[in-house]
Amino acid sequence: METTRHYTATVYVVHEGATALHEHDRLGLWLPPGGHVDRDELPHHAAEREVREETGLDPTLLLADPAIETGVVRSLPQPEHLLLEDIHVYEGGEIGHQHVDFVYFAAVDSRDIDPDGDERDPEHWEWFEPDELENADIGDEVVEIGTEAIETVDGR
Repeated sequence: METTRHYTATVYVVHEGATALHEHDRLGLWLPPGGHVDRDELPHHAAEREVREETGLDPTLLLADPAIETGVVRSLPQPEHLLLEDIHVYEGGEIGHQHVDFVYFAAVDSRDIDPDGDERDPEHWEWFEPDELENADIGDEVVEIGTEAIETVDGR
């Protein structure tokens, strides 16, 4: 069986020592904003769009300056992490669907979540400080990356 891969962008948004997560309806997991990269989009632009759509917040992504810039080639902003995530695993261990996930960190100016469009209601979002991440029923990777995002954004 062939494994299908989709490109996605995820953003750990941080404000005053906490990161925003919502409980995903279908998966029952606490996750940061994110989603699929559209065919005509670059990953960092998808990341910004997903934050705006899902939270109504205007993110400032932490991005390094491009290392290469010529008339033909330019570097894309580097994500903090580039993850391969198994989304659909069949009995017997065969993987049918994966996400190649560009994970970014971003600062936002407030905790006032007001989704744009038909996204989750604001009450489905919660802000987690590092100790709350550790003590919540949240996936290990979300705890680890969420804590790293808070430390990185607050330390800049």
